[in-house]
Amino acid sequence: MKTYSALLLFLSFPFAAQEASAPVPVENDPLHHVVLKNEPVVVIHLTLPPGERTLYHTHSHDRVAIPLSTTSITQQVLNEKETAPSPSEVGAFSALTLAGSSYTHRVHNVGSVAYEVLDVELLERPRTPSPAVAAAVAAENPSARIYDWVLAPGAATSMHTHVRPYLIVATTGFTLKMTAPDGQALTHDVKRGDFHWVDAKVTHTLANAGTAEGQIVEVELK
Repeated sequence: MKTYSALLLFLSFPFAAQEASAPVPVENDPLHHVVLKNEPVVVIHLTLPPGERTLYHTHSHDRVAIPLSTTSITQQVLNEKETAPSPSEVGAFSALTLAGSSYTHRVHNVGSVAYEVLDVELLERPRTPSPAVAAAVAAENPSARIYDWVLAPGAATSMHTHVRPYLIVATTGFTLKMTAPDGQALTHDVKRGDFHWVDAKVTHTLANAGTAEGQIVEVELK
């Protein structure tokens, strides 16, 4: 009986240690990887295998979460109960507003495929927000606006202008064509999860020059 009790204690130790461990900044969680960092934003790529949990980690800014896989997850805020499972779908982004000075939670992948997401941390709220472009804003928080372009083969967006820096993200793989007002165009194949930071005023259309539906998400600073 003593041996059995000792074995149970040994097996439960890693879980207890994780429960008791102090939260870490999101950049320090071993499954979160910084893939871009500059003065306005930090872009973090999380890949969470099925059945795994992140550490408790802390977000300190408004952010935009852009899922790159479809699975089911739960979340648990520090010192609160774990939520019920909820679906996470490719391209179903969220514009999250930080309430207070920080937000600490962990994520549990209860699905059968890896949970993959780009987390765009917006490092400073603007004092004077820029105007929205003519196209409809899909979502926003105090720091950024999101434009969502789901393009069937051959479809194109309206001509629109970005007056502030922005991050362009492909949530699916397809052939993207970008055209300027003077007709000059650039066409290239993008893969799921490809992104590019643009720190310039840009006027363009986005078109799908491929044979499969594609989605582009633009996260523009206010």
